[in-house]
Amino acid sequence: MTIQARPAERTGLIDRYSALFITLAAALWAVDAFFRPALTKQLSASEIVLVEDLLISICFIPVMRRVARELRAASWRTWLALAVIAAGPQAFATVLFTRSVGYANTVPAAQSSGVLSEVYLLYLLQPIFGATMAWIFLRERRKPSFWPLAALALAGAALIVFASNASVPEAQLQAALFVIGAVILWAAGTVLGRYALSGISFASTSAMRFALALPVLLVLMLTDRGAAGFSQYSIGQLPSFLGIALIPGLLAMVLYYRALSSTPASISSFAELGYPAALFLIFSLPKPVGFGTPLKPLEIVGAVILVAAVTWLNFLKHHDVVRTERPSDLRLAPEATEIAS
Repeated sequence: MTIQARPAERTGLIDRYSALFITLAAALWAVDAFFRPALTKQLSASEIVLVEDLLISICFIPVMRRVARELRAASWRTWLALAVIAAGPQAFATVLFTRSVGYANTVPAAQSSGVLSEVYLLYLLQPIFGATMAWIFLRERRKPSFWPLAALALAGAALIVFASNASVPEAQLQAALFVIGAVILWAAGTVLGRYALSGISFASTSAMRFALALPVLLVLMLTDRGAAGFSQYSIGQLPSFLGIALIPGLLAMVLYYRALSSTPASISSFAELGYPAALFLIFSLPKPVGFGTPLKPLEIVGAVILVAAVTWLNFLKHHDVVRTERPSDLRLAPEATEIAS
């Protein structure tokens, strides 16, 4: 039996425009660019991600009683999905991505921007992995009208990225491997997050993503730096850590999972292209707000194309552009609305 790929009982603003809210959440991830690169000059990737994750986990303490009540009724499959999300997309992927950004500090200054460009260019592979995994694991089936709009969204993001990088520099293999690994894990996180949201609320999914990742990140940090890693932190790093934790971390991820609960993973994978798009637009903002890179006409055209494609995908979401054969993956977690209120 084939049914709609959205929960019919949800009709709020975020549910109606969920694909656009995923794009907004992804755009908030780009705020990371103001904080993470500076930290990579002082700390290892594992040291950065451990504190980032700890700060976000602390923010969920006020709702942990409700989260615990949901988790007691969760199936083992939901627990497994949450555990994989925490270990893979949250712990390993974020460390890999931070290492790829930090690799720019290990090359001559003339090549540094090239490494960063490569990191964000390779993020464009994420929708391809995400749509493929949604087809394999969630049995999502896309109508023919899905693909032109998906290609249009990808083209819009590519225009923004390539407008700032007309000549792509020589690839840095190590940074490329790190970011490709992160992209594959993040794509898996979209699919597994969609699955977990069938059994628990977006608040619980968000909280467990970070809480379950903490022991994994602690092991990674101790393996990487040993106990001496704790001595590398300083009070001067706190503003950057808070910036990472509160905006691209807490705010963006809660909004992302709330919107993902009403969005097929195939559509979400392309809506998440808001991240590289916003990132390169931030690069174009004048200093000190941005990085002072001149805004090119192609970037504006690409942004318009991307927003238009995601908006149209959001509209077609209500017309079964993506369908699934697994009703159990799509039902709304019963306590999601309660926690949101």
